[in-house]
Amino acid sequence: MPPRPSNTLTPAELRLMRVLWTRGESAVADVVKHVEPLAYTSVLTTIRVLETKGYVTHRQEGRAFLYSAAVQEHEASRSEISHLLSRFFGNSRERLLLSLLGDAEIDPDELRRLKQAIANTPEDSPAEPEALTPPSHKESAS
Repeated sequence: MPPRPSNTLTPAELRLMRVLWTRGESAVADVVKHVEPLAYTSVLTTIRVLETKGYVTHRQEGRAFLYSAAVQEHEASRSEISHLLSRFFGNSRERLLLSLLGDAEIDPDELRRLKQAIANTPEDSPAEPEALTPPSHKESAS
């Protein structure tokens, strides 16, 4: 029995999605220019896989196919976090946060922002993931 296809993004798929999120609708040749040294055929194959997964759509303009993201970056991010939460932390946000807090690489500014985000989150509404992202990372995430 073949393995079930994953709805999560591989590193190569994420790389192509970042191009589509940044550039918008693009031909495969345009995507290739932004992910060199990948070959055209590799990019095309990966884009087709992304289309099968529902992350990408296409339309035809003349003889060319133009591809665009069907899922916004924040939606993909939430999906990946949900997958991670389910797979490694038994859907426990508390276990995830405790794991992050136990990481020796967390710096005091990150810890302060996390505490502030938790303190400012109303008990009846979920926190937006962007509230936990430092401003310097928001700009470089694209």
